[in-house]
Amino acid sequence: MNPALQGLFTIILGVGGCIGYFYFSNQFLDKVLFPAKGPNAGRNINRANMVRPWLFLFPALALLGLYLAYPVFETLRLSVSERVSGGGSKFVGFANYSQMFGEPKFWEAMGNNMLWLIFVPAMSTAFGLLAAQLTDRIKWGNIAKSLIFMPMAISFVGAAVIFKLVYDTRPIDQEQIGILNAIYLWFGGDAPQTWLTIPLWNNFFLMVVLIWIQTGFAMVILSAALRGIPEDTIEAAIIDGANPFQIFFKIKIPQIVGTIVVVWTTITIVVLKVFDIVFAMTNGQWETQVLANYMFDKLFRANDWGVGSASAMIIMLLVTPILVWNVYNVRKEMK
Repeated sequence: MNPALQGLFTIILGVGGCIGYFYFSNQFLDKVLFPAKGPNAGRNINRANMVRPWLFLFPALALLGLYLAYPVFETLRLSVSERVSGGGSKFVGFANYSQMFGEPKFWEAMGNNMLWLIFVPAMSTAFGLLAAQLTDRIKWGNIAKSLIFMPMAISFVGAAVIFKLVYDTRPIDQEQIGILNAIYLWFGGDAPQTWLTIPLWNNFFLMVVLIWIQTGFAMVILSAALRGIPEDTIEAAIIDGANPFQIFFKIKIPQIVGTIVVVWTTITIVVLKVFDIVFAMTNGQWETQVLANYMFDKLFRANDWGVGSASAMIIMLLVTPILVWNVYNVRKEMK
C-alpha cells in the first residue's frame, strides 16, 4: 500500500475508533448497564455519572500501563536477571549492577552526564531569559523570537548533523567547510582541529547543540512569565529611580523565579536522557559517553540485556525525583 494512503487509513481508523469507542460505551452505559428508566432511574443515572469518567479514562490508562508501567517493571526484572542457554533467564540479584559499577565507561558516562547537568540547563535558561527580555523591548521582537525558537522544530539528530558540519575538518590544503575551522584558521591557527576528538572540550561542543535547541523553549516560557508581571511593580520601581538592571534583577526575576525553576528542571530531565546528539556526532567515543548511549551500547551492541537494563534503571532513578519536583512546582505555579 502507498505510504500516504496507509497514513490516511491509519488516521481515519484511529479517529474513527476513538469516536466509536466513546459513542458505543456511552450507549452501553446508559441503555444497558444503568438504564435511566424504571423505579431505579435516579440511582442508575448517578451510578452512570460516577462510572463515565473512568470509562473515558480507560483507553489512556490502558495505554499508559502497556507502554509505560509494563516496560518499567520488565526492565527492572531484566536488570536482576541473566540470560541462560535455551532462551530462559535466571535471577542474579545485583550482579548486573555490580558489573556495571565496575566498568570505567559507566563512570565516564556518569561524569559526562553530571557535566551536562551543570552547564546545559544553566546556559539554556540564562540565554532564554536574556532573549525573552531583549525581544520584548524591540519592534521586531516577534520575528526574533520565531528565529530563536526555530531550532525546537528540528530533531536532535538533524541538529547534530548541522553541527557536525560546523565542526567538520578538512586537510590544510583544502577549503574548510566547517565554520569553526574556517574561523580558527582565519585568526591564525596552525592547522584545522578535529574538535570532536579533543577530550573534555568535545563534551562542550556537544552541549552547544542542546543549548541551541533548548534556548528557544526557555525563551517562550520565560517571555510569557515576564509579560505576566504586574505593571504596577515596574512603574513603582521606575518612580523610585531604579535603573533597567535593577528592575530586571530585583523586580522581575524574583517574581518569575518559580517559572525559572520549572524551565530549569524540564531541561534537566532532557539532559539526563540525552542520546541522539552523542550517538550521531561521536557515538560515545573520545570520552564523550553518556548514560543513554551507554545503555544503547550494552543493549544492542554487546547484547547484554542485564547491564543495559540496569543502566536504564539508573537513568529512571535520576530522572524521577526531578520529574516529581517539576510537577510539584507546576502545580504550585497554577494555584
